[in-house]
Amino acid sequence: MITIKTIAVDACRTGARAVFGIAISLLLLACSALPQPPVRSAVYDFGPGPGPTSAVQGARQPAIVLSSAASGGVPVNDNALYYRLAYADAQQLRPYSLARWSQSPAALLAQSLRTRLGQERAVLSPGVPLVGGGMDEPELLKVELEEFSQVFDAPQTSHALVRVRASLFASRAGDTELRAQRLFVVQHGAATPDAAGGAQALAAAATQLADELAQWLDGLPAPAAPGLAAPRR
Repeated sequence: MITIKTIAVDACRTGARAVFGIAISLLLLACSALPQPPVRSAVYDFGPGPGPTSAVQGARQPAIVLSSAASGGVPVNDNALYYRLAYADAQQLRPYSLARWSQSPAALLAQSLRTRLGQERAVLSPGVPLVGGGMDEPELLKVELEEFSQVFDAPQTSHALVRVRASLFASRAGDTELRAQRLFVVQHGAATPDAAGGAQALAAAATQLADELAQWLDGLPAPAAPGLAAPRR
């Protein structure tokens, strides 16, 4: 037989559960109202680069002046990591929302080229005064970055695409003339279809491009001596 005392105990227990539930709900509501810490973007670069054993032991090639890499098809001073959906809309550059480069791709590429070319020759910056040397100034290498993106051929398949136009100028007695020019296009498969895979593939493509550009410079014929016409080919 249910007594008044039993009814009262049950009522107290039910009330306690209700109060507890309300308290938990209020606590969860308060927590959800607190400001959440912002999600930080992943920051990428081309890696630490070669160790000290790769330093120049002796200049085997003439010194060269390397200008800052210009940005043609890539937004200037933009650190975004871009990708394209070749299977949907290849003309649209899309930035990853939570990934970026530590510097602009043009600045990172110039740094990579300076490191690679510096293994065989002295690499100078524009405007650096020369001490000693001959009458002729070092040749000037200008690099224009036309494409630097991760291209998705399918949702789970992508590759890095780097396209660079390199121009070599000779300077004598204040006159500058174009001596050689070449367009470099490098592709490198991405291990994963995401920002991390794209950054890794783009860094590898930039390294390969630096190697190809260095080999191109090494294979060019020596500039004609002052007063002599360059041989016909």
